[in-house]
Amino acid sequence: MIGDVPYGAAQIAAFPTWVDEINAAKPAVTFHVGDIKNGSTRCDDPYYAMIKTQFNRFTSPFIYTPGDNEWTDCHRANNGSYNPLERLAYDRSVFFSNPGTTLGAPMKVASQANAGFPENVNLRKQGIDFAVIHVVGSNDDLQPWTGIGQTTATPQQAAEEKARMANAIPVVHNAFADARRKNDRAVMVLLQADMFDPSYTPTWNDISAFKPLVQALIDESATFDGPVYLVNGDSHVYNTDKPLATGSSWLTTYGVSGSADNLQRITVDGSSNNKDWLKFTVNRPGAAEPLSWERVPYQHQAG
Repeated sequence: MIGDVPYGAAQIAAFPTWVDEINAAKPAVTFHVGDIKNGSTRCDDPYYAMIKTQFNRFTSPFIYTPGDNEWTDCHRANNGSYNPLERLAYDRSVFFSNPGTTLGAPMKVASQANAGFPENVNLRKQGIDFAVIHVVGSNDDLQPWTGIGQTTATPQQAAEEKARMANAIPVVHNAFADARRKNDRAVMVLLQADMFDPSYTPTWNDISAFKPLVQALIDESATFDGPVYLVNGDSHVYNTDKPLATGSSWLTTYGVSGSADNLQRITVDGSSNNKDWLKFTVNRPGAAEPLSWERVPYQHQAG
């Protein structure tokens, strides 16, 4: 797992070596949980092509879900004052031109391309069911596009976000349904947005868009006999917690019903903390936990 990388010139220069280091570990699958650039650099076409070239250098199947920096936040003047929906369409045209197939080493995945969301995918590996969904920071793109003169979300913004979230939640349902049907050991949901960022107290305008997904995660996890892992980027600091466990303040913050004591959230390092990648291991049947993980330092550090 990697995310929020590469950020800035030094990490861009180091990224090919980081790809080599991950390849040397021979992972079964590599995931990127969004943000292929920092939030204060331009969203110009050549950058996306350069990143795709690096993504295709992975020798394992490579699965990427978009982050806010590569489309939602491109309205900013220092990003080029782009229309974010145009950048979203461009991101899809670059990274999801062959829907249903991964970047890197080709592997088939169940894609939502027919619904217009090729980035939303399900897959199953070694008794673990995965839902990779396109849910981003900036309140899932309901924050105003200030760089192009907006002070509230446009009707087009609101419609796009509603449709994208309405597609993402069934992808989560699919993963749980597959896990129950096949008696699988665990479910993992991957997305960019940190819906439970512990570093600040959010306003409702920061997180309101996530409520339907949070409720869906509670409903599914509470009726699943096994651990659930939620992996995200966005806040850049490695963290693991149980934000939806009984008694969590997040339940009140979101105004949701129920709880999910079996859901564990993991945030990957990113931004200036891009000094490592996160290695997940599927443990043998009978182990105390289906998955374990460790932070693997890059041998070559940026800068």
